[in-house]
Amino acid sequence: MNSRKYRNVFYNTRDIKDLRDLVHSSAELYGDDSAFLVKDKPSGAYRGISYRQFEEDVDSLGTELLNMGLKGEKVALIGENSYQWVVTYLAVTNGTGVIVPLDKELPETEIRNLIERAEAGALVFSEKTADRLAGILEDENAPRIKIKIGEGHCTEGIYSWSDILERGRAAVEKGNREFTDAIIDREAMCSLLFTSGTTGSSKGVMLSHKNISANVVNMSKYVKIRRPGGGLSVLPMHHTYELTCHVFTAVYQGVFVAICEGLRYIQQNLKESEASVMVGVPAVFEAMHKKVWKQAEASGFASKMKKAMDVSRRLKLYNRQGVMRTVFSKIHRSLGNNISLFISGGAAINPDVIRDYEALGIPMIQGYGMTENAPIIAVNRDYYSKADSVGKPMPGTQIRILDPDEDGIGEIICRGPSVMIGYYKDPEATAEAIKDGWLYTGDYGKFDSEGFLYICGRKKNVIVTKNGKNIFPEEIEQLLLESPFIEEVVVYGALNKGDGGILVKAEIYPDFEEVEEKLGNRDSEEVKALIKDEIEKVNDIMPVYKRVKRFKIRNTEFEKTTTRKIRRLGSGVKEEED
Repeated sequence: MNSRKYRNVFYNTRDIKDLRDLVHSSAELYGDDSAFLVKDKPSGAYRGISYRQFEEDVDSLGTELLNMGLKGEKVALIGENSYQWVVTYLAVTNGTGVIVPLDKELPETEIRNLIERAEAGALVFSEKTADRLAGILEDENAPRIKIKIGEGHCTEGIYSWSDILERGRAAVEKGNREFTDAIIDREAMCSLLFTSGTTGSSKGVMLSHKNISANVVNMSKYVKIRRPGGGLSVLPMHHTYELTCHVFTAVYQGVFVAICEGLRYIQQNLKESEASVMVGVPAVFEAMHKKVWKQAEASGFASKMKKAMDVSRRLKLYNRQGVMRTVFSKIHRSLGNNISLFISGGAAINPDVIRDYEALGIPMIQGYGMTENAPIIAVNRDYYSKADSVGKPMPGTQIRILDPDEDGIGEIICRGPSVMIGYYKDPEATAEAIKDGWLYTGDYGKFDSEGFLYICGRKKNVIVTKNGKNIFPEEIEQLLLESPFIEEVVVYGALNKGDGGILVKAEIYPDFEEVEEKLGNRDSEEVKALIKDEIEKVNDIMPVYKRVKRFKIRNTEFEKTTTRKIRRLGSGVKEEED
């Protein structure tokens, strides 16, 4: 692992023209192997669905969707992760029309708004979301075709997904090839995704078959999931990160995707499915990391584990996974004893968390991307990575740092086959985001001497001092979050009324469980003093202009997006300070 000798080594890949080619070629290559592992009832056993069956289901559902008059229509899709969700997505994109995946956690009013903005002709929804969508389903402006994922037959103007699937299967068996022979324009929009940014309203990102399939193929040159094996699907599939990087890449590489029952069941499902890979966001991996250390401390094993991890780092034993599974057997068994790779993305992760997992014999990498690039822009390789970097530009993708400062930091722009078509019905926003084929990410970053990319922060969050110095709040936040007493933090600039300068301020939500364990109470003044001490530890290692001069304690968590990112409102400078 992490050896420079692999810096110019790429995995062999096969070309695919589009997502239909993805499904059909994998069915030919992997036939009776399991493409998905699903449960028919909660807490039941996993059962496999073969690649051949997967292909048949996509073709059957797509055939009947065409019979229902949905050719060229937009189809909204909302629900929890499921095999049926993936089949629906591909049945729409691979010959029917345009899929519009929606976040089931959004308020009803926003879901209604997005369906109307997308001009959806059909809505496919899960049984679990039916009650929340009741008002939308009864609305006179609702999509003309409504399909519920589940068993049974059509009721009250709502079609049954399973019924449609069987009708399509019968049509295919009788020789109907309207769907399977449909011409696919790989350059045209096949997926319309609404972003859930931390500021501002959502934009509709238009992605093509070319965008998505290129991302899958090029990412597979850097990262390989070994067969037999597969991944546990934890993140919502309506996000390109989970769908492209995990689901479609797993299908392309011929391994299984096990549907997770929920965040509380991750460790249990890892064991049951014997998954070897998991894709997640930092919050998932950091929570698991915290749990490992708490359990070690409670059992009196923490000191011994730390020494063993130090030896692992010094001797680079993480390159010998068999040895590590023996040394740290309890931890590996708790994760199913099959994990060969963790992949983090969606937000910045503390690199020490990556280093700790590696020292425990669990290889971990991170990448960087955005929905507008389908999504991956850069990613570490599974055998050549750096914990604090998001990796190297993905094959076929060019990255430039625009107007770098003296430290080499500037805005990240990229171009390649995965850059979106544009924003739906928003030419102004499209022109602002894409210039001469280059996608302007709005992120600041830099390269090191080996070509690894490092993310410094969001352009719109940067604090600029009177002397023209750039301060990246994310850098300070990451350091503050290393404190066990700080759960969440937002750093921003405040205007000093006294001299008109900009000072750094932090708003902090403490980890009150850790605070109470330390202090024995939640007395506001004692909590404030404890947090101040933690801030000063960070200030001691920061240049003067980056030091936190003011802070505020809050008693409630910050408002977040459905991907658990804190919503930042306004610019880097928010208020005046005396």
